[in-house]
Amino acid sequence: ADPNDRIDFDDYALLAAHWLTSSDLVFIPGGECLIGDYYGTGWGEEQPVHLVYISSFYLGKHEVTNQQYCDFLNDAEVKVVFGTEHGDVVYGLYDDSNSFPYTPVSPLGYDSMIAYNEGVFTLRTREGQDMADFPIVEVSWYGAAAYCNWRSVREGYEPCYDLTTWECDFSKNGYRLPTEHEWEYAARGGYHDPYYEYPWGSNAIDYSKANYDLSNPRGWSAAPYINKAGDFPAYGYGLYDMAGNAWEWCNDWYSYRYDDVPYDNPTCLLYTSP
Repeated sequence: ADPNDRIDFDDYALLAAHWLTSSDLVFIPGGECLIGDYYGTGWGEEQPVHLVYISSFYLGKHEVTNQQYCDFLNDAEVKVVFGTEHGDVVYGLYDDSNSFPYTPVSPLGYDSMIAYNEGVFTLRTREGQDMADFPIVEVSWYGAAAYCNWRSVREGYEPCYDLTTWECDFSKNGYRLPTEHEWEYAARGGYHDPYYEYPWGSNAIDYSKANYDLSNPRGWSAAPYINKAGDFPAYGYGLYDMAGNAWEWCNDWYSYRYDDVPYDNPTCLLYTSP
């Protein structure tokens, strides 16, 4: 049978272990998949297409929201450094050299929907709209990894990231960012034979399916033209905005090489020159 059409005993064990997992996560069943620019329409470093096996995992059904990230900032050990070249910026409390920024905050962090005043982070409104359920933007990779650790500890899981070296321990059972291959596997929406460019099982896109190409579905007067999580339908595996809307972080470093990865759960691609 097609390995993409079945759930094996390992999958059942994973489901059982996380039966009461937060409802904002979606189970992604593992399987084989061709990864890369299947149709040759993207960037050159997205080829060659290569076959990999991805084990089952859970993925957030939508991008992390302003409210979720604001809750993290109010509960975590963080500090705000005022007046940097990027505005008022949040760092980890013990980042003495201020080397690993998490996110800018308003008023100087223009795109940030999170405000800071006298030790408290709150949400801004934008053009009269409540921004709680909109995706957080302007978060660094470090800020995303720190959020993962905070959520792991809060929910009783093992944190995956060392916030000093920023290495990810894949043996831990907590939250982490998806690898590039996991993200693309999930973004394919389960359509592996035939393959499609978009997670709704089609090579065509229109403004009824995703927020893309400055479509501005909310009618903002200026960028970023962001939409709320859930404005567009969920596709493949029940995930939202795997095409369009905010950019999303993966765990891996960016690499110009796409042809030298293992078959089994590729992780931690390292930066290489062309």
